[in-house]
Order: sequence, then structure tokens, then C-alpha cells
Amino acid sequence: MLKLFKVKKFSIIVLPEETSSEPRSIKISFAKMMTYIGIYSVIVFLLGFYIISFTPVSEVLFPYSLRLTESDKKKVEILNSKVVFLAKEIESLKSVNKRLKFAILLGDSTLLNEPTQKKDSTISKLPVEGNILSVFVKFFDKIFYNQKEDIFFIKPAEGFVSRSFEPERGHNGYDYSMKENSPIFASAGGYIVFADYTTNFGYTIIINHQENYLTKYLHCASLLKKDGDFVRQGELIALSGNSGTESTGPHMHFEIWKDGKPIDPSKILIKF
Repeated sequence: MLKLFKVKKFSIIVLPEETSSEPRSIKISFAKMMTYIGIYSVIVFLLGFYIISFTPVSEVLFPYSLRLTESDKKKVEILNSKVVFLAKEIESLKSVNKRLKFAILLGDSTLLNEPTQKKDSTISKLPVEGNILSVFVKFFDKIFYNQKEDIFFIKPAEGFVSRSFEPERGHNGYDYSMKENSPIFASAGGYIVFADYTTNFGYTIIINHQENYLTKYLHCASLLKKDGDFVRQGELIALSGNSGTESTGPHMHFEIWKDGKPIDPSKILIKF
């Protein structure tokens, strides 16, 4: 191989097919030969690139080519943006589901006692006499914390019951049929542990009450309260609707839970 690079000139002998013609000899230097080969290679490359890029030959030679057109690039960008949006939605739904499970498991009165301790510690630092703020705090404490031990529940809406308590069929409460955007009231005073949108139940509010009671209001059109709010009995908390994949029409699904188990609302709701 090294000897080949040391050769400076070549002789090309041309032998014609006709025996009468004499063979001819063409002398060419090594540098010229490499130059001709390089020029020939460049011409072939450019010609092939042009044919493949700007003629239908590429579709015949490469039917599954990875080359993207401008329209394909736009489609890819749109798909990427949709994937990012769906990923964010999934993360949001995961967060909502975790909060919903946590809210359902919190069917006790510890949430009501915890804020009281915080407020009491604040009040102890304030002067007793002539402090208007302490009067208001004590007033709200009486409303939210010092409820009677025998808690009672009122109807959360004015619609008629279209489906009653059927736990054997997976229906753990009452369905109140009514027009959309009808008022929904807190069945009893308590602390809102969940207020958000869920895929299955739509806009949902869950209220934690004393004595380990929990009430749920599902398929609302809009929520008027948020997580962490304290509500009185009979206070407006939402508007009825038809939200969620499990809703079959305008109504509000209402449940009462005690110690982590659903109970029949007819056994505890005050009839009036």
C-alpha cells in the first residue's frame, strides 16, 4: 500500500477489440488521477442528492423516509404540546385523587380540634379586656367548635329524591333531582376538607363534622367554598349541576358517612 502512494505516474493501456488497431498507452500522474476521481465523486454525490431531495424518486427508493415536511413538523409540534398538556392534566388528577382519598379517610373530628388549639394559643397572647378581636374570635368559636354533642343534619337541597340509599348496588346516598344551578346547602356545620373537580364525580365538596361524621356533595355545577373553609349548617356551599362522567342528568348526589362507613340519610336527616 505504501508503494502505491510512492508511484508518481501511471500508464493506462487501451486495447481495442479490433485486432487491426494498435494498443494505445495513456500516461497520467497520480495527482491528476486522484483529482479526477474526487471531481467524479462530488458530481455523483450532488446529482444523487438533487434527485433524491427534489424528485419523486425518493418516495420510490425510501417509502418510509424519516425526512419530515413542514406540515409534518407542525403536526409533531401540535402532538408534543398535547402530550405536555395531558401530562400536566394527569398530574393534576393524581393530586386531586390523593386529596379526595385523604378527605374520605378523615371521617373524624380531629380536624375541628386542631384549629381550635391554634386559635386558643393566639388568644392567650391577646389582652382580655377591651380587645374587640378576641370577642369576634370567641363568637366564631361558639359557632364552629362548640356545637351540641348531638349533631343533626338537614336536607341539603330542595329537589325530590330520585334514587335512595342502595349500598348493595354501590349507591351510598341520595340523588336529589333538580334544575341546574339550584342552591346546595351544608347539611351540618363543619370543616371543608375537599372542594375540587374529580373525573367521576365532577365538582365535589366534602365536609367533616363532629362525632366522626362526613358529608359529600357530588356532581355540582360550581363550588362556592374552598378547602379549609368553615361553614354553618344551612349555608350555601355550591350549585347543582351535571358534572362528572358518572352523572346521568342534572342532580346532586348526597352522602353521609359515620366512622368511615356510609349510612342511610333517611335515618338521620331531619324531616320538615
